[in-house]
Amino acid sequence: MCKAMKGEPGRTKISKMKLKRLLVFACLFTCIESALAQPVKWTTVAPGVWKAVIGKPELYNLLTASGAKPNTVALAKLGAAPFPLKISDIAGVITDGKTSLRFPLDKQEQLYGFGLNFQTVHQRGKILRLHMDHYGGKDDGRTHAPTPFYVSSNGYGVFVNSARYIEVYAGTGSRKDAKTPPVERNRNTDTLWDASPYSDAVEMLVLAAGVEVYVFAGPTAMDAVKRFNLFNGGGPLPPRWGLGFTQRVKSLNTSQQVADEVQAFEEKGFPLDFVGLEPGWQSRSYPGTFEWDKGRYPEPEKFARQMLDKGIRLNLWINPYVSKSAPFYNAIKPYTGSHTVWVGEVPDFTLPQARKIFYGQLQKSQVDIGVSGYKIDEVDGYDRWLWPDVATFPSGVSAEQMRQTYGMLVMRYSMEMFRKLNRRTYGLVRANNGGGVWLPYVIYNDYYKHEDFITALINSGTAGVLWTPEVRASKTGEEWLRRFQTVIFSPMAMINAWASGTKPWSYPEVVDEVKALALLRMQMMPYWYSEFAKYHFEGTPPFRGMNLEPGFKQEVKKVEGNTDLEENPYAEATSKEIKDQYMAGEYLLVAPMFTGQTTRKVVLPKGKWYDFYTGEYAGDGEVLTVEPGLNKIPVYVKDGGIIPMMPPMLHAPKAGEQVDLEIRYYGEKPGRYMLYDDDGETFNYEKGAYSWRTIKVQKNSAGSLEGIISAPVTGKPNTVGKVTFKFMMPRS
Repeated sequence: MCKAMKGEPGRTKISKMKLKRLLVFACLFTCIESALAQPVKWTTVAPGVWKAVIGKPELYNLLTASGAKPNTVALAKLGAAPFPLKISDIAGVITDGKTSLRFPLDKQEQLYGFGLNFQTVHQRGKILRLHMDHYGGKDDGRTHAPTPFYVSSNGYGVFVNSARYIEVYAGTGSRKDAKTPPVERNRNTDTLWDASPYSDAVEMLVLAAGVEVYVFAGPTAMDAVKRFNLFNGGGPLPPRWGLGFTQRVKSLNTSQQVADEVQAFEEKGFPLDFVGLEPGWQSRSYPGTFEWDKGRYPEPEKFARQMLDKGIRLNLWINPYVSKSAPFYNAIKPYTGSHTVWVGEVPDFTLPQARKIFYGQLQKSQVDIGVSGYKIDEVDGYDRWLWPDVATFPSGVSAEQMRQTYGMLVMRYSMEMFRKLNRRTYGLVRANNGGGVWLPYVIYNDYYKHEDFITALINSGTAGVLWTPEVRASKTGEEWLRRFQTVIFSPMAMINAWASGTKPWSYPEVVDEVKALALLRMQMMPYWYSEFAKYHFEGTPPFRGMNLEPGFKQEVKKVEGNTDLEENPYAEATSKEIKDQYMAGEYLLVAPMFTGQTTRKVVLPKGKWYDFYTGEYAGDGEVLTVEPGLNKIPVYVKDGGIIPMMPPMLHAPKAGEQVDLEIRYYGEKPGRYMLYDDDGETFNYEKGAYSWRTIKVQKNSAGSLEGIISAPVTGKPNTVGKVTFKFMMPRS
C-alpha cells in the first residue's frame, strides 16, 4: 500500500469518503512523481554520445529549429568511450508541468559553457536563466547564445535539447539526500563557515513536461566539445574571402561613396575582401522593405558586379521585420506573429509559406545579382524591442520558443539561398543557440568592453558559436591599435564603421602598425582556413579557452602546499580563472593587451613555448610577465608548431588560384601539420573535392632540420604553389 494512504483517522472533521479521495489523490501524485524520478535510461546515438528522453519532449526544439545533422563519419573516427557518469546519480523528474534534471559533481570538478558569457569562464557556483537576449553587462544567462551545453573538467559534456528558457543551478543547491552533503558549521565560531555551502550536483529546470538530454564522453573536455560540435553538424567552413578583412561602411553611404572607399583601400595598400552595407541600402529600414534604395544605389546589379570585379563581396544588413512598404507585405502578412517589432511584421519562419515569400525577395533582389552574405540584426533582444512572451505565431510555436531560436531560423534559411547557387557565405548575426554550430555566421553585439570581448571569444569555444571582437571607434590611437590586434586573431577581422566612418588609417600615429597587422591576417590565411576545416571535419573550435588545452589544468580546489610564485609560478594558473588569453588554432596562444597596459602576465601550459614573431624560447609551464611594446600583441607557439603562411595579398585567393607558401616551424620537437585545401568558394568539398596535405619538420640524418609536404592529391583541388620552409630558430 502507498505510504500516502496511511494516516491516523479521527483527527479532522473531513468525512471518511472525502479523506479517502484526498489520500488516493495524494497517493497517485506521490507514486507518479516517484515513478518519474527513477534513474534515467540512456541510448547510444553515436560513438561516445548518449540520449535520454524524460517525460514527453516537445516536437519543436533546438535541433529541429537549427536543422543540424550529426556528422556520423567524424563521430565514428573519435571512437567509442564509456559512459562518463554514474547513471544512478542522474535524475529527471516531471513536476507541475516542468522538468527537473540533476547531474552529479565531484569536489574538484570545474564547469565551462552554459552559453556565450562575457565576464566569467568558470561556471561552477553560478545561477543562470538561459534566455535569448542582447547581452546586458552581467553573466546571468541572458545572452546572444544561451546554449544549454556545459563541459566538465572531468572530461564530459551535457546538452539539454529544449527551446524553452532553462534555469541552471550549477552546483549551488544542497539537497538533504545528497551523497556528499556540506558540513554544517557554526558561523559564530567557525572561520570556515561559508555562505555558499558545497553542492554536489548541477540542477536544471526546463519549463516543459519533458525534454531530450544528451551526454558526450571524453576522455578530455576537448573530446567532449568535439563530439558536441560534430553532433551538431561540425563547425562552418567559410569561403576563403570570409577570413580576409571586412569593412562595414557608414549607414547612409551611396554606391559611389562605397566605391571610393574601396578604391582608397587599394591605393593605400590595405587588404579588403568584403564590404558591409548598413540599413541605408534599403529604401526603408526599422522595419525594412528589403529592396534597394534607388537614390543611394540606382543600379544595384551593376554596382554588385563592379565590386566583384574588384575582388570585393557585399554583405547586407537586415533585420527580418517587414515594413508595410515592402513589395511582399500583403503576401507575407498572414504568416506573421501577433505582435510587431518597430511596427514591422514578424515572419513565422517555421512556415514554408513565409520562407518562400521572404527569401524569395532576398534571392531575386540581392543574392542573384551577386550579394554574398548578410548581417542579421536584432534577433536577440532586449525585451522592449522584441515580441513579448504573450505573442502568438500562426505555426503554434510559442513566443518563448521563437525567441530562443529565431536567429537560427533566419541563418538557416538564408544559407539555403547560397547553397542553391553552390556559393558559400559568411556573415554576422546577433543570436545563436544549441544546434547552430554548423551555421556560417559570427555573433557580434552593441556592447564594447574590450576585456569582455576576449572573455566572450574564450567562451565561444564551449558555446558552439563564433564571436568577433570587432573594432568600431576608439578614443586614442593606442586603443585603436590594441583592439585591431585582437580582431586579427579572431573569426572575423572587421571594422564596424556604420556610425563612426572610421578606416584602418583613421589614427595616423599607428597607421603603419595597423597595416602590418592587416597584412599579417592575410598572410596567415592558410593557417586560419585549415583550422576552420578542422572545426568542420573534426569539431575542434578554432578559438577556445585554455581549459581545453593539454598541459593546462584548473580545478575548484585552492592551491595547497608551496604557493611561493618564485619557486612555484604555475600555482597562480591553478588558483584563478584565465579569461584574458586564448588558443587560436592548433598551435597559437594569444594574450591580448588592453588600453593603458604596458605589461601583463601570460600563463603558459606545460611544454615548451616560443615567441611567434622571433622564435625565441619563452618558457615551459610558467607564468610570464611580458612587456611587448605598443606595436605587438603577445603570441606564442607551442613546441613543434607549424604555421603555413602566404604572401600578404590584398584579397583572398580566387577559386582555384595557386599561391606560394612559407611554412614556419618553431621549437625543437618534430612537427606535423595537416594543411587543408579546396576551391575556397563552393560546396564541392561536400562531394569529396578537397584534400589534406601533411607537412612535417624533423631532423635528418645529419642532424639538420628538414621540412617536407606531401604531394598534391591526384584529382583534388590544389591551390599550393611554391613551398619554402622558414625555421624560426631560438638564439643559443
